Amino acid sequence: MRIVVFKAAMIALVGALVSVPAPRAAAQGLFQPVIKVNEQAVTRFEIEQRARMLTLFRTPGDPIEIAREQLVDDRLKLGAAKVEGIQVTEDVVNAAMEEFAQRGNMSANQMVQSLAGAGVDESSFRAFVRAGVTWREVVRAKFGNSVDVSEDDIERAKLALTGSSGVTVLLSEIVLPIPQGRGQEAMARAEELSQIRSLAEFAAAARRYSASPSADSGGQMGWTAVDELPEPLRPVVLGLSPGEVSAPLPTERAIVLLQLRDIAETAVPTPRYSSIDYAMYYIDGGRSQAALQRAANVEADVDVCDDLYGIAKGQPPEVLAREKKAPNEIPQDVARELANLDPGEVSTRLTRSNGQTLVFLMLCGRTPLVDGGEGPSSEELTNFIRSRQLDSLANGYLEQLRAEARIVELR
Repeated sequence: MRIVVFKAAMIALVGALVSVPAPRAAAQGLFQPVIKVNEQAVTRFEIEQRARMLTLFRTPGDPIEIAREQLVDDRLKLGAAKVEGIQVTEDVVNAAMEEFAQRGNMSANQMVQSLAGAGVDESSFRAFVRAGVTWREVVRAKFGNSVDVSEDDIERAKLALTGSSGVTVLLSEIVLPIPQGRGQEAMARAEELSQIRSLAEFAAAARRYSASPSADSGGQMGWTAVDELPEPLRPVVLGLSPGEVSAPLPTERAIVLLQLRDIAETAVPTPRYSSIDYAMYYIDGGRSQAALQRAANVEADVDVCDDLYGIAKGQPPEVLAREKKAPNEIPQDVARELANLDPGEVSTRLTRSNGQTLVFLMLCGRTPLVDGGEGPSSEELTNFIRSRQLDSLANGYLEQLRAEARIVELR
């Protein structure tokens, strides 16, 4: 169903956008640099092309702002590849384009034609895919040998993910805010704190540095079932030994560190879900008083997710996104908020578009997983844990590159 909806959305949006004139190479200033990333230029043409793609893919938020952010990240990723001596071949890029198109039940040629109908040049799509597949190779080369999955990791993951036994963990947290223009300083501090192995030292650091409400209690959190953690965090937590601290986990506005204080198994398995249904209503203004008041008014007017369709009536379709995804497909920050909600409850802690858009997040429901078969194999669990650990390391590395880069807005 998700593939059918994706393809239908692609076709509908192409029809809606086809009347918009494609950028013309002769347009004045179209190919002038508007951002420089370590002396590598990003042009207005690239931003407009990426924004068209984002609109076509129904990416939430301001497509222009997200396009700018993505293209800056692309320059950083390609720059890291150059340093590592990595260059992907055209055959690899072509295969990645096919893989991407298959998500919408299309071939690469069909997707290229659909994008062209909306004014997106094939070269822009190819550049988008090239940056992604190149970054994947960079991460593998840089961190592939540093990820070690033990038999204990696999056994704990098997218990947690199959539901054959309940696994609960006792965690502490440090949430380091990232001040504007001081990302490098925040990441350096996070790297230093990640070396802590003492419970008392971590608690003292939490009281001193953490922006979380748990800071007053030394960052301590109560016993938490592993299944209640956001799925991307599970392998990170399960890979820790008591007293050990995770690698820095970057989010949009902060860097999170988790310390495992204790781990236990219970006789009663925690519930598992095959999918989670949730809605995101986007409100302009970020965490301004007006936006938060708007969110409070919406919360007072809705009881279930379906009520949000009435709230969004007459507004652009991108202001409301309704998703039903497997837990491991949900973005980490969204999954973390959903884990704390019951159906019908709301969170307004998240933002998008560099803090300019407030996310009104509502949990619609959870679909229990029906057990069957023998569960994932050891190889599948190993790949799962490795993938999540690599994702965490990759995000931290990109934050570091961003903090160290010279990024200049030209206009």
